[in-house]
Amino acid sequence: MLYKGEWNREEVDYQALVNQWHVVALSEDLDASKPKAVRLLGEDLVLWRDDSGGVHAWKDYCGHRGARLSLGCVKQGQIECPYHGWRYDRHGDCKLVPAHPGRAGPSSERLIFRHFAQERFGFIWASLEQPDRPLPDFAQWEDSNYRKIFAGPYHYKANALRALENFIDASHFPFVHANLNGLPDAPEPLKQYTVSLDERGLHSSEISVFQPYGDHRAIPVTARYKYSVFNPTTAYFKKKTGEIERFCTFFNATPVDEAECIIWLIVAINFGPELSLEQILSRQNIVFEQDRHIVEAQRPARLPLDPKAEMHVNSDRMGLEYRRWLKNLGEASRHRSFTQLIRTVSQ
Repeated sequence: MLYKGEWNREEVDYQALVNQWHVVALSEDLDASKPKAVRLLGEDLVLWRDDSGGVHAWKDYCGHRGARLSLGCVKQGQIECPYHGWRYDRHGDCKLVPAHPGRAGPSSERLIFRHFAQERFGFIWASLEQPDRPLPDFAQWEDSNYRKIFAGPYHYKANALRALENFIDASHFPFVHANLNGLPDAPEPLKQYTVSLDERGLHSSEISVFQPYGDHRAIPVTARYKYSVFNPTTAYFKKKTGEIERFCTFFNATPVDEAECIIWLIVAINFGPELSLEQILSRQNIVFEQDRHIVEAQRPARLPLDPKAEMHVNSDRMGLEYRRWLKNLGEASRHRSFTQLIRTVSQ
């Protein structure tokens, strides 16, 4: 499948993503009085907060004359269009038409497109359709033993699914992250590991690798990774870098478009109180810039879900199971959509 520049919405990969939660912004970046424009799966969205602080994700479109609501403002807990000042409440109902203040606003039921939004872990999440899975877990978020640091966002001219598969792949360490996460002149064979699937997603058994610069302390470690993929664009690892030292990363790849994504990270560590924010971010920035260089060059841009499309070996098991899982999610979503269409037509 060659890169065409935009999502084919009938394809399995798009269907696997359209009814899932995706990070679209940092909570702190959404002002109470100003909407924010974002893009998800090729759709222009507007994020805004109502007077209770609740978040909303709508199509960035006013049904009156097609203006972008993100250019407007929020007044009295309602979003105001910048063109004619029409105001809509959290339910999408038009509450004010300034040119005709004495009359009720026209019905906006079919012209205001409301998507799904939630706020958790300092992120705003959106789903274009009814989410098929819950928001993901992040055990360290509430654990006071862990210091949490937001890293990024990192902008990739690459497919989000390619970027996530790269995150859960340990065999690229000696080459993409040479002398940091591995030794290019002495790459370690990876021992066989297993992958399991449960209601929370995919999970690997422990994968052990030597790393000359294994965490933010810049020391050599034998790192022991356990990976999880909670949602199609959300993954995680818990990495043991000592007897009690743990380096965890909560990873999100927002599918802006077919070949563009934004990487959002939360790093959680229970060591190194003396480490500065700059030291921690420096390592993250180096690693994800190295990854960006490779992932942007992969072809085809979209992740092939046909297992015969690319070659696989045992060390690719996590990525291969991820592709199978995505394909199953996409086919199930497409089947539901088709069934719903049949029911609608028959009514």
